[in-house]
Amino acid sequence: MAEEDETFENEMAMDSIESQAVEDMDKETYSDPLSGTIVGLVQDRYSKASTARETEEQRWVKAYRNYRGLYGPDVQFTSTEKSQVFVKVTKTKVLAAYGQIVEVLFGNNKFPISIDPTTLPEGAAESVHFESNDQMDEAKQQFAPEDTKLRPGETIVDLTERLASMEQKLTPVVDKLEEGEGKTPTEITIHPAMISAKKMEKKIHDQLEESGAKKQLRVAAFETALFGTGIMKGPFAVDKEYSNWNDEGEYAPTFKTVPQTSSVSIWNFYPDPDAANMDEAEYVVERHKMSRSQIRSLKNRPFFRANAIDTSISMGESYTKEWWEQVMEDDAQESRSERFEVLEFWGNVDTDVLEGHDVDIPDELKDMEQVSVNIWTCNGQVLRLVMNPFTPSIIPYYAVPYEVNPYNMFGVGLAENMDDTQTLMNGFMRMAVDNAALSGNMLIEVDETNLTPGQDLSVYPGKVFRRQGGAPGQAIFGTKFPNVSNENMQMFDKARVLADESTGFPSFAHGQTGVQGVGRTASGISMLMSAANGSIRNVIKNVDDYLLAPIAKSFYHFNMQFDFDPQIKGDLDVKARGTESLMANEVRSQRLMQFLQVVQNPVLAPFAKMDYIIREIAKSMDLDPDKLTNSMSDAAVQAEILKKFQEANPPPQQQPQVGPDGQPIAPQGQGAPPQVQDTAGGGGGNIGIGTAPQPGEQGFSANTGQQGAA
Repeated sequence: MAEEDETFENEMAMDSIESQAVEDMDKETYSDPLSGTIVGLVQDRYSKASTARETEEQRWVKAYRNYRGLYGPDVQFTSTEKSQVFVKVTKTKVLAAYGQIVEVLFGNNKFPISIDPTTLPEGAAESVHFESNDQMDEAKQQFAPEDTKLRPGETIVDLTERLASMEQKLTPVVDKLEEGEGKTPTEITIHPAMISAKKMEKKIHDQLEESGAKKQLRVAAFETALFGTGIMKGPFAVDKEYSNWNDEGEYAPTFKTVPQTSSVSIWNFYPDPDAANMDEAEYVVERHKMSRSQIRSLKNRPFFRANAIDTSISMGESYTKEWWEQVMEDDAQESRSERFEVLEFWGNVDTDVLEGHDVDIPDELKDMEQVSVNIWTCNGQVLRLVMNPFTPSIIPYYAVPYEVNPYNMFGVGLAENMDDTQTLMNGFMRMAVDNAALSGNMLIEVDETNLTPGQDLSVYPGKVFRRQGGAPGQAIFGTKFPNVSNENMQMFDKARVLADESTGFPSFAHGQTGVQGVGRTASGISMLMSAANGSIRNVIKNVDDYLLAPIAKSFYHFNMQFDFDPQIKGDLDVKARGTESLMANEVRSQRLMQFLQVVQNPVLAPFAKMDYIIREIAKSMDLDPDKLTNSMSDAAVQAEILKKFQEANPPPQQQPQVGPDGQPIAPQGQGAPPQVQDTAGGGGGNIGIGTAPQPGEQGFSANTGQQGAA
């Protein structure tokens, strides 16, 4: 195991010594004359992307304010408006949508990602089979001698190479193997390509767990619901530290190189403005906000230029807050921060630019006009410039939209969809509160000519006013304004319904009570929930297509490129299964059990794959099928191994027992009469053999003559 881990660590290094990177600057002179070209290129791409997304930033700020319940500067209150209430319905719906996305991603305690072999896998056999019954094998050879288990010109070695990860396990039966599906009930079929795919699937799931991808995916899912776009990045090889103490009690951690993903805030993501999706993007710039300790820690990472980092630190902090950062902060508005602004560039650069910067371009790429690189800059210094380590070259960022905008990379979020209805709800609620406050108080009109001068005109219960003697008419009048709060609240409820319509996310889906009409019954609310799943199903499909599938494919390519485990190699297909998770496990389990009852019919049993049905039932119950079930093929292979072992080591034959007369004695239970008298009438397990107990013997239950006389 230790040798495997060491091999894994050595072979899985993305940033190997073979990577092409720019050398560090001169430490003594601190001169880097060619850095200006690279820094200027990165800064130009960053400025272009920053300018192009200003409109998007306005949308995100408004969505953030609606989520927080804050009024923007565009909302002006009159002097007569007393109430400034903000009804945070947006927050309720965003959190509900975020909860449903997370439930789909992690509801089954595993990522909804599967690896399956392609329709016609190359390099691995789709299926092989062998005959488990010797008599059937002899009959097949007798009646079908023209069948062959090998392709024309193929040898046993060629067949074993296509067994992939099953080569060692199927060695005991390799002489019986034939390619293809078994045709009789006694033929055991094995799928090497499928087994390799499932081993790759388990490895990717383990890598996602090890890298803490759940936490990062939750952050991306939240920004997807709120702002309309979530960003993930990776995978990158990092050294993960595992706590360990030696025998002397000293801390001696172990390190293992694992692929890791991370979430990227949408505010720090600056993609190619001319691209409508990540497949069309020529470059991406990520903006980092780093402290001194964080930027110094970059020296420990491969190909970062230590002298360039020291130079950028000596120039001082350079981070300037963007306008949206000042808007989103609740404290004092400071334009500068004690941090460094670091730009990370991924994209294509002209080849002549790199040649002028003394970068050794591989021979196979010298004829190309542009190559893919990764560049880090800070304070006018090139901290890192390295060739893209991925093969094929990809930009390792994934942007998932909540609602697809076909003409823009950034999607439309739930908060934006209900922006107008949120404004209406706030307005009607403020009107209702102001009217309730006005109608709840009485306006008092006083005729002072009818009252004695010098009195206190304040009003309270039990107040007594003194009138002028002989003054005619009423001195005090009370006026009550009409209460129209009910009409305002009716408009508020109407705006809430419109919010449900605009978002496709009804209020009863996140716990609102008082649903009328068809929703008053259990079947009615079930119908409504099924209809409500339609909109969230589209969101989950976007998560599948734009996030889960690309990340899984990246992990697949990562393992194929940097991990040389032969058991996971093969022609495999990566699929995201998020939409399938929307069907409740209870429903899926019930359908599987119903199907299992159907195939109990002996006529239909040969047509059912029982091992697959059992595994799917275990999955629907959130159980690990690999730990609970055993496939028929594995059991047959073990039986074949045991059969060959018994043939090689036959059990010793027992000598027959001989009686005094020289005749062999039959063993007990094989037709011989019992050796002792059986008074219980059992006959040693044989029906009808034995004698009835006599009076005075054990087991006799009748009355004797003496007992009757007594």
